[in-house]
Amino acid sequence: IMKKPEQEIAEIKSMMERSTRFLSLSGLAGILAGIYAFVGAGIAWYWIYFPYTDFGQDLSPTKSDELQVNLFAVALVILVLAIGTVYLLRQQKSQRYSHRFLSPASKRFLFALFIPVISGGLFSFALIHERAYELIAPATLVFYGLGLINASHFTLGEIKNLGIGQLLLGLIAAFFPDFGLVCWALGFGVLHVIYGSMM
Repeated sequence: IMKKPEQEIAEIKSMMERSTRFLSLSGLAGILAGIYAFVGAGIAWYWIYFPYTDFGQDLSPTKSDELQVNLFAVALVILVLAIGTVYLLRQQKSQRYSHRFLSPASKRFLFALFIPVISGGLFSFALIHERAYELIAPATLVFYGLGLINASHFTLGEIKNLGIGQLLLGLIAAFFPDFGLVCWALGFGVLHVIYGSMM
């Protein structure tokens, strides 16, 4: 059966897009990652503020070594859960649509994303070392937002809007550090749920 020229053009366009853009993004993974972050932010809020002082008034409890360890453990669990969920669901989607998960396009996407993200993680460790705890939330939001914006060139364009949202929240948190945890919950929690639902 002879195909119409417009059908052939559409197929060629689809093949070129698959070769240059990472399309195996899972909306459900974004939603679950957002839920993990929101739960983690709730736990952090309780540990930091509830037993000690009114919300947003004092960050001094974070200077407790035990609390630092607990917060780091929660952050690590959330990170592992989020990355694991994203990996499993994206791999399933890749198999369902016969896309290679680690294609050249996905490698470009991951490379563009993780250079700012890993830099932000190392920068956050420097902030912990200098006891500048109030800047950790802004830093993670800003570097993650930059990573998403950078990676948006290699995947669906909508991820750029998510990155801009993270970046703006990070800048707000930098100027209003008492509300850093709120901005962090909005960025990593609410925005991920909204983005995943849209996908």
